[in-house]
Amino acid sequence: MSANRRFRSVTRTGPVQVGTHYDGRGREKHTAACTAPRCGFSADYDSRAAAELAARTHRCPVR
Repeated sequence: MSANRRFRSVTRTGPVQVGTHYDGRGREKHTAACTAPRCGFSADYDSRAAAELAARTHRCPVR
C-alpha cells in the first residue's frame, strides 16, 4: 500500500528532492528522494538537516 503524503517546503539539490510532511502519528518527517530514472533512492529522516545532507552526498548508482 502506497503512502499518500502532502509535502510542503520542497527543495531540490541536483536530482534529489527534499520535502517535509507529517507521518501517520502527526510527527514531522523529512524525505529525500532521487528523481533520476531507475535510481530508486528515498529515505525518511527526523531532521531537515539530515535529509539535506543525504541529498548533497547522494550518488546515483545508475549511469
